[in-house]
Formats: sequence, structure tokens, C-alpha cells
Amino acid sequence: MSSQFGGMIRPYSSELSLLSRLVDVMMIWLGQELLLRLFDVDSGNRYTYATALALVSFLFLAETQSIYSSWRLFSLKSMSLRLALVWFAIVVFLMGIAFLTKTSSDYSRRVMVSWFLLVPLLMIAQRIFIQLVMRNLREQGMNTRTVAIAGAGDNALKIVKGIFESGWMGLKLAGIYDDRKEQRLPLVEGRNLEISGNLKKLVQDAKSGGIDYVYIALPMKAENRIIEIVNALSDTTASVYVVPDFFVFDLMQARWFNVGGIPMVSIFESPFYGVDSWSKRLEDLFLGILILILIMVPMLFIAIGIKLTSPGPVLFKQRRYGLNGKVVEVWKFRSMRVMQDGHEVPQAQKHDPRVTSFGAFLRRTSLDELPQFINVLQGHMSIVGPRPHAVSHNEQYRKLIRGYMLRHKVKPGITGWAQINGWRGETDTLEKMAGRLECDLHYIQNWSLWLDIRIIFITIFKGFVSKQAY
Repeated sequence: MSSQFGGMIRPYSSELSLLSRLVDVMMIWLGQELLLRLFDVDSGNRYTYATALALVSFLFLAETQSIYSSWRLFSLKSMSLRLALVWFAIVVFLMGIAFLTKTSSDYSRRVMVSWFLLVPLLMIAQRIFIQLVMRNLREQGMNTRTVAIAGAGDNALKIVKGIFESGWMGLKLAGIYDDRKEQRLPLVEGRNLEISGNLKKLVQDAKSGGIDYVYIALPMKAENRIIEIVNALSDTTASVYVVPDFFVFDLMQARWFNVGGIPMVSIFESPFYGVDSWSKRLEDLFLGILILILIMVPMLFIAIGIKLTSPGPVLFKQRRYGLNGKVVEVWKFRSMRVMQDGHEVPQAQKHDPRVTSFGAFLRRTSLDELPQFINVLQGHMSIVGPRPHAVSHNEQYRKLIRGYMLRHKVKPGITGWAQINGWRGETDTLEKMAGRLECDLHYIQNWSLWLDIRIIFITIFKGFVSKQAY
């Protein structure tokens, strides 16, 4: 069955991608038309304009987030989250347009709220259905692709583990090939692995047409062997990928680019250059102004609460490292009885006597961070980025953790990837700070407006209150 039908769906992947786009367009358009009739609301040009704006925005954002790329790239959970957050961004955009044009009262709230909720549910339901169909096809040997791995080192085992853990990708391991003598390989996901043959046999198997993908996981020092096998595989129809094993990948995934046609690997760089820099700044300005308008009244009550519960200023201003390691002044609502900003600044601990009773509440709920939106407008901070640490803490950890200062390749943020992944509060061990750094570097390497929206979205629901914030 597999040999006869295995590639049956592959030639139609572009048609299926186009069909998926058309289905999404129909869901957005028909969803609103259905709700207008259901709630007996007169349709007019205003709804047509809103739908058209949503369609154009959705198709643009969907492309930037690879929503219509091969379904093998993302799990159903990941794809559903991407869809939901793309639609959430569009909802915020439409609400912002209605607010600025003072036309929100022209729309039925029941229709619009129902439409905002219905569309992502329909899209996700459609993809769940497709996933079930694809799974059924794979069980019958259809729509699968075979993978061969050149090299039997650690990189190869990581690839094998990824294949076994991601059954939804429809990839089947054809074998592991290496010129070394056959040996027993470690168990991966409880499965026994063996070397299927040498690299010459890999080429022979690829020429027979039984292999779709070849992942070359040889060490980079084996340059001659890599060139040799790449040249040999050029006489096959297999897709070939080289999996580098640079030491820098343990710290921060490098990027390929070229200068005058010469390929280079960037090891340490900021993602914010040119258009990306402008996009990030516009994001900070737009959301920063919008959020400050919403939190002005709560900030006023917090300031009054601080003055009534303890003597001292309302704001605490502390020197911290900003972009490129330059010192900036970060503002917070004062939550302690002391104002420490010297060579030694002890981190807040559980039941810390320096923290006021009202300050403890502010710290648990992250309300003490609200003045930092002013820092965002000043250009010292960003809404999303690595959390800034006191200067003394930076000087301490830069000596203990390799690559620590790389987190300052971008502006510090009010929230970040580390915070929504649980790395928040006191860093009383080196391992905790290393975990936070790993998340910060992941954010820098993988930054996109989409990632910022995702982090903000998750922060709204689970990023404010924390038992680890003392």
C-alpha cells in the first residue's frame, strides 16, 4: 500500500494550501453573514468594510506566520495557537480602528463579539478534521515520507527522537547510516536502533527512490566526507539537509547570511535592524500609549495607596543595564521601605522585612511594574524583552554564566519569554539564572512581532500573579 500510494497526496500540496486559504476566507465572510441573519441585523457597507479589512489582515498575517506552510512543520496545538493569536491581533486591530474613527457604536456588539469568537473556533475545527483525515491516511500507508540519517552521533539521536515524538509529521525512519562498524546504539523513546549500513549504501538506497529526506548529521570536522556524500546524493531525487554541530548552537542558534555572495554564520547579533527595528518601536509606541490610557486610573490609586501606607516617594528608580549594556533608569512603584541601588542589592526573598504590606501585594500582582510603560515611551525599555536586572546582579552573573551579556543585544522588557515560562522571582541559584538566560536568548534568536503578540497574550492570562514574586 505504501509504495503504491505513499506519494499520492504530495503532488497536490499547493492545491491543498490554496483550498485551505479559500476555506478560511469563506469562514470569515460567511461567519459574519450568518450572524447578521441570526441576530436580525441589517447588513450594510460598514460590515462589508470590516470583513474586507479582516480578510486582508488575516491573509497577510497568516503568511508571515507560515499558517499555510506544510502541516508537517507544526503540531495541531501549535497551529491552533498561531491561528488564535493571529485572529486576536486582528480583533485588537479592528477595535483600534473603530475606537480611533469613533464608529464602534455603528456595529452590533452581539454580532461582532460572536464573530470574533466563532471564526477561530471554525478554523481550528477545520484543521482538527484535516488532521484526523491525515492520520487515517498515514495509518493506511499514505501521505508519509521516509527519512535517512547520515551519521550515528548525538545529532543523529536528537533527530531520531524528534521523529518519534512528532508522529503527526508523518515521517518514517528509513535507517541510520555510518561508515563506522555496526554497533548497538542507545535506546531512543524505548526503541532499539541499529546502523543500517555505510554511507555508500545510503546513496544506493536513495537512488532506488525509497528515501525522501536525507539528514546529514556528521560532525563539521568531517568536511570531506560531507562534501563527498552531498555530491553523491545529487544523483538522487532525495531532499538533502545538513545538520550543523557548531558549539555555538548550545548557546544561541546562529543564523546564515551572506556578504557579497560569501556565506557567513552570525553567532551573536541583535534581531532589530532596519525595518524590524522600526516595527518593534512602532509596536512599543502603539501598545504603550494604549495601555497607559487604560491604566492611568489604577496607577493613580496605587500611588495614593503607597503614600498612605508608608513614608517615602511613590516611584523607585533603579539603574539597570539596557540596550548594548548601557545603563538606564528603570521606574517601579516603590514596594520597599528602602531604596537600594548600590554595589550590593540583595534580591527580595520570601517574607522579606524590607517589603511593605501594600508593596507585597503590588509585587505579587506585578502592579509595581506599571510605571515601566513610561520607560517604554522614553525608549529605554520595550514591552517585551529580557527582564532588566540590577547593575550589581549583572556584574555578578556575567562572570559566572557564559554568554550572559548577550541578553543585552535588545532592550529590556516589562514581560518576556522567561517570565511566561515560569522563570520569575528570586534567582537564588545559578541554575535558575541560567534557565532565565536560556529563555532570553531563545527570544532574541526567534524574535518576531508574532512572538511578541503571543507573549503579551499569555502574560494577560497567567503572567501577572506569581507565588514566586516576593
